[in-house]
Amino acid sequence: MLQRLSISNYALIDNLEISFDKGLNILTGETGAGKSIILGALSLILGQRAESRYFFNQQKKCVIEGLFHIGSFHIKAFFEENDLDYEAETVLRREISADGKSRAFVNDTPVTLNILRDLGEMLIDIHSQHATREINDPKFQLLIVDGVAKHDDLLTQYHDAFKNHKKAVAKLQQLIGESDKAKADLDYHQFQFDELDNAHLSADEQELLEQELYALNNAEEIKRSLFAAYHLMNEGELAALIQLREAGHHLSTLEKFNPLIGELNHRLNSAVIELKDIAAEIDNIEQRTLIDEARTLEINERLSVIYNLQKKHRVSTIAELLEIQQTLSDKIAQVLFGDEEIEALQQQIKNEQALLQQLAQQLSANRTKAIPGIQTNVQQSLAEMGMEHASLKIENAVAQPADFDQNGIDHIRFLFSANKGHALAEMSKVASGGELSRLMLAIKSLIASHTALPTIIFDEIDTGVSGEVANKVGQVMEKLSANLQVITITHLPQIAGKGKSHYFVYKDNETATTYTRIKQLNPDERVLEIAKMLSGDNPGQSALQNARELLGAGS
Repeated sequence: MLQRLSISNYALIDNLEISFDKGLNILTGETGAGKSIILGALSLILGQRAESRYFFNQQKKCVIEGLFHIGSFHIKAFFEENDLDYEAETVLRREISADGKSRAFVNDTPVTLNILRDLGEMLIDIHSQHATREINDPKFQLLIVDGVAKHDDLLTQYHDAFKNHKKAVAKLQQLIGESDKAKADLDYHQFQFDELDNAHLSADEQELLEQELYALNNAEEIKRSLFAAYHLMNEGELAALIQLREAGHHLSTLEKFNPLIGELNHRLNSAVIELKDIAAEIDNIEQRTLIDEARTLEINERLSVIYNLQKKHRVSTIAELLEIQQTLSDKIAQVLFGDEEIEALQQQIKNEQALLQQLAQQLSANRTKAIPGIQTNVQQSLAEMGMEHASLKIENAVAQPADFDQNGIDHIRFLFSANKGHALAEMSKVASGGELSRLMLAIKSLIASHTALPTIIFDEIDTGVSGEVANKVGQVMEKLSANLQVITITHLPQIAGKGKSHYFVYKDNETATTYTRIKQLNPDERVLEIAKMLSGDNPGQSALQNARELLGAGS
């Protein structure tokens, strides 16, 4: 239930705080005093859109805060799903800055407006005099039947299964489209794949071939230089090795004179051995370096194949060509084996359809069973509110099990007649505003008895009724408030007298600026206020006595 509502800097309200009671809470006041402004502020912490032009002071931010007692309602899972701290007394707060930026909080944790709105829908149901048109909405009518049928778990299971089914159908359509396109492109892809596959590409082939070709193209220069190097090292009178051997011979004759010379000679011999190996390797490379025109032609032809493939596929490496080859292989496999995936998904969809048909039939059976009770209950409530000849009939056009939609196979339609002997028809065509208000009150009372709704707010739902009918409407509201908190804005004394708590909304014009104020009336103030509602600003003794009687009836 809503325990406390604080409003700061909104419309005609600078600062206002209201503490509500359990049961039936009555708000009264002159037209334009600010009753709807209070509801407008409340709607902000229920996730509705905010506009800074409604600020009392454009230089300050607007803050709306509501304290809700939710300990007896099973909504802890919502807090866990949204990573919010659960408290038995939960605070919803909305802050709107002067530049229009908005922030929302649940127990001081920042949340999105969607989360605030979802939570708000669990805590409060606001019904205004203009909301009776929703009763003509087939979705709302189905919601009423489902609420009374009490099959939330089954309904959730069906909705989840239907959502998965729609995804599977969409996936199947995608796969079929891809398969059809792949089949149309199969010959082209197969040709491209065969061309790459027949090339027998390897990742490092291009680099090795280009290195070998470079050597072949420069073989003559390589042989000439190698031969010259070998000649300088090992042939001719001035060859390096001949000179070094001669130097070693001279050093060997001096070893007996100085041990250090022996060490140097040993090092020189080691160098001569290393240089002989180098010269031999140079000679070997020179001998193996051939001017091979046939091999050059062969490499050029192979590289030409590689280059043409790279140009065709707009890549620069063999690795990229191999990736393309694998992609083409996958596309070909999709054509060859894709039908298996499609067949598996088709079987899955068939199984899902069977489950949905079964669930839809269970939902339909529950709804059909609930409909007579709804009709009877609503008609009884209407009779209590002076519409003893009113009749409600709920038609259910049940489709074939295979023709299920997001709600099952049921197509609910409410037909109504307010008067004896008149044909049933859609409510918007046969009911007046006052009759629709009473019908909606009867339906809301029924829903409240079957679902956990912490607070319900009626904004002048009593429009179009008066006298004894108003008294009976008040009795229905009083009965409804035994199970949940009810807050109602009314201009009718018969309804105001039923309230457990009575709040008076008024304009304060004592200063240069008009303010909206609210106060909870004590018993004497309630008598006077209801007497004014009966006869005007200066009620006589008869009006005061009548007010006491109304309050006595409501106490």
